[in-house]
Amino acid sequence: MKASELRGKDVAALEKEVTDLLKAHFGLRMQKATQQLSDTTQLGKVRRDIARAKTILAQKKKGAV
Repeated sequence: MKASELRGKDVAALEKEVTDLLKAHFGLRMQKATQQLSDTTQLGKVRRDIARAKTILAQKKKGAV
């Protein structure tokens, strides 16, 4: 997910996006723990997406963007 896509969303949509990404990250962690995850790079991608979404959410709450 690109930052420009996230900037177009409102605060409620960003909070939902963060929640969805956290659930996806949990699922990937469980797959990794049970040796079912074939593409381990997905974990890093989802973590970066979570950080990106949280950063933009904080900026919007602060009023910077």
